[in-house]
Amino acid sequence: MADATKATTPAQLWTLIHEQRRKVGNMLAALTDAEWEAASLCGGWRVRDVAAHCVETQTMTPGKFFGRFAGTGFRFNAFNEKGVAGHAKQTPAELLAQYRETTTRTSAPPGPKPTWLAEAVIHGEDMARPTGQHLDVSPEALVAAGEFSRSATLLLHGKQRTAGLRLRATDIDWTAGDGPEVSGPAISLIMAITGRKVALADLSGDGLATLVSRV
Repeated sequence: MADATKATTPAQLWTLIHEQRRKVGNMLAALTDAEWEAASLCGGWRVRDVAAHCVETQTMTPGKFFGRFAGTGFRFNAFNEKGVAGHAKQTPAELLAQYRETTTRTSAPPGPKPTWLAEAVIHGEDMARPTGQHLDVSPEALVAAGEFSRSATLLLHGKQRTAGLRLRATDIDWTAGDGPEVSGPAISLIMAITGRKVALADLSGDGLATLVSRV
């Protein structure tokens, strides 16, 4: 079992964010054009749509975010869909090039920095699992993404899904919460508590039935 050190400073978090984005870029480079069109774990989005969403995040600034958010009537889903639609005419090669060109940026929408690490981890898995790819995620990134995801109330709803449950990773040194236990690989715990039903099959424990009922 790998020990995990918590990343707490902005510099540490940006290092983990950039590292994970690079890994996602390498994974995307291995996909065929057909796999770019495959359904992702994000409902209604193909792999290419998730990649486009990630590019939008990597190139976003607070000013740009508020302007575009207002332009969609402050509707978050419409905001995301409009951003993805802006990349509809790009080829997979063009999307990949833009993704890689923007991986080391430190601009972002407003919000805590662990958000962007969680996004890289979760959306990377959203694209990797349906295409049979494996993404390596460092223990430090898993802990940071797990802690953020389980406490998030908006969008991810991890706090609501994990209330009264104890999470225990079986591949790294990470536990969180109190109550009936749900255990399994850290990445599967993260994906399950953020609403990805497919990850539930990797988990076990007395608290699993409760988690299943909330996903």
